[in-house]
Amino acid sequence: MNDRVTITHLEDGIADVRMVRTDKMNALDPAQFQALADTIEELHGTKGLRCVVLSGEGRAFCAGLDLSSMSGNSSGDGEKKKGGATGDLATRAFGDANLAQYVAWGWRKLEVPVIAAAHGVAFGGGFQILSGADIRFIHPDTRCAIMEMKWGLVPDMAGFPLWRGNARDDVIRELTYTNREFNGREAHAMGFATHVSDTPHEDALALAKVIANKHPAAMRGAKTLCNAMADLSDADLLMLESTEQLKVIRTPNQMEAVMAEMQKRKPVFAE
Repeated sequence: MNDRVTITHLEDGIADVRMVRTDKMNALDPAQFQALADTIEELHGTKGLRCVVLSGEGRAFCAGLDLSSMSGNSSGDGEKKKGGATGDLATRAFGDANLAQYVAWGWRKLEVPVIAAAHGVAFGGGFQILSGADIRFIHPDTRCAIMEMKWGLVPDMAGFPLWRGNARDDVIRELTYTNREFNGREAHAMGFATHVSDTPHEDALALAKVIANKHPAAMRGAKTLCNAMADLSDADLLMLESTEQLKVIRTPNQMEAVMAEMQKRKPVFAE
C-alpha cells in the first residue's frame, strides 16, 4: 500500500498485511495511524477476501506511540499532545471509534477473521492493535505492556472493549495501573494471546489457510456471532444465531462444503 503498511494477496483469499516502518519498530506516528486505517478500509472493499494475517516486519510487531511525533505540538496535557498524532480524539470518524481506536477496533469490525502474529515488542498502542485480532499468535519472548500510564496517559485505542473478553478484570487493572512489562508466555497465560509460537507468522498463515477454505458466508456469520457475545442478551443472541444460520443453510455454498467434506477434497465456493 505504501511505505508504512503493505498488503500481499495470497491464494484462497488470504491478505498478508504487514507494518513495514522497520526503522522505528513500526511505532505509531500520524502517517502510521492513517496507513493502518486506510488498510482496514481497503480490506473492507476487497472482493473475495476470506482471512487476514497481520504482523510487523523487522524487529517488532509494533512499539506503540512514536513519542517524537508529539514533540511538535503545543504545550498542554498528554492527551492533547497525543491528539496531534491521532486527530481529534472526541470525533467519531469511524462509526463508534476515533482514528486511534479504529486502527485496533477496525480489525474486529472486518467481516472476515483476522489473525495476528507478534514478535519482538508489542507495547501500548501496538498491544492494543494486537488485541484487535480474532486470533493471536505470539512469540514467547515478545515484550508486551499496557504502556500508557508510563507517559501519564490512559489506554485509549479500544483496548478495554477488546481486553474484557480476554483477561480477568483484576489482571487488566493491574497491568494498566502499573504499565508492567510481561512476555509472550505470560500474555498467553493471562488470556491476551491464543497461541505461543516460535514461528508466529508461519503458524498464522497456516491457520489462515484452514479458515480460508471454509464456507465464506458461514465464516462471516460466525464472526458476527462472536462479536455479539459480549453485548447481546441471551434471547437476542439466540435469535441472531437463527438469523445467521438462515442466511447460509441449504445454499449452494453450504452444500458444496458438505460435498467437499464427504469427498475429502478442497471446496470450490462461489463468491
